[in-house]
Amino acid sequence: MTAARQPKPPWLKAKLPAGQNYTRLRDLMRDSGLHTVCEEAHCPNLGECWERGTATFLILGEVCTRACSYCQITSGRPGPLDLGEPRRVAQAVERMGLRHAVITSVNRDDVPDGGAALFVDTVRWIRRLSPGTTIELLIPDFDGNQAAVESVLAAEPEIFNHNTETVPRLYPAVRHKGDFQRCLGILRAAAGWSPRPVTKSGIMLGLGETIGEVLDVLHQLRAVHCDVLTVGQYLRPSPRHVPVDRYVPPAEFDQLKRDALAMGFAHVEAGPLVRSSYHAESQIPGRGPIDPSRLVPLVPPSGRAR
Repeated sequence: MTAARQPKPPWLKAKLPAGQNYTRLRDLMRDSGLHTVCEEAHCPNLGECWERGTATFLILGEVCTRACSYCQITSGRPGPLDLGEPRRVAQAVERMGLRHAVITSVNRDDVPDGGAALFVDTVRWIRRLSPGTTIELLIPDFDGNQAAVESVLAAEPEIFNHNTETVPRLYPAVRHKGDFQRCLGILRAAAGWSPRPVTKSGIMLGLGETIGEVLDVLHQLRAVHCDVLTVGQYLRPSPRHVPVDRYVPPAEFDQLKRDALAMGFAHVEAGPLVRSSYHAESQIPGRGPIDPSRLVPLVPPSGRAR
């Protein structure tokens, strides 16, 4: 990877956060004592998404027990879990009138279940206060705790998301506590669950991967019946993070989208500014472009991956 700083190309310009909905959501989060990954990760789509009235809630606190070299979220020793957080998230979803809520979290390797129980409680509270709202969960790997993964699947989110982030060769450099095969195992378990959620994963470009490695990751994701794919450009959050190897032009993202759709993904979001939750509300079967008949389970509908 080159350490030389490269100027951002014009296609990476994003709209600055502004507008009435942005201000309303920002104030709502502050008043509720909640966090969003939109802010914590300095998402370039924050202005667009918040102005549309959508946001991705960050639960389990704002301090991560891991220190991935691409991620802006603060790492360190977090405080105790906030057991009132799930209810406050659900109340915010209700006040915002969301049709689709996205919930993600920091890694909490300091607690036995990785925080899975709070994911489950958050789903239950949203179902109670906003029964018409669909839910997407973007989960960490729970440090390999299979029972934790299954407890989240049993909560029956409509979309179950777990990101691969990059190609296996780069894990030691940028995601040293991650495990690519573990990622695939989580997605495999979700595709074999009943009722089957839409399964989803995402990868960043510009960390030093080759196109061959990216295509191999996509083939492996399809092998575990991953339905939805997001592909975006890695943007260096600060000088202490891993540098950008290259800025990938939009035409390459367009080609990857065509390649991924040809592999059988039901829906693909690919572009320089695409992030995991980008246009997430359009990825629900019956509401967006996904044909439910394309969501093939790994086991018969009556079975569960155990």
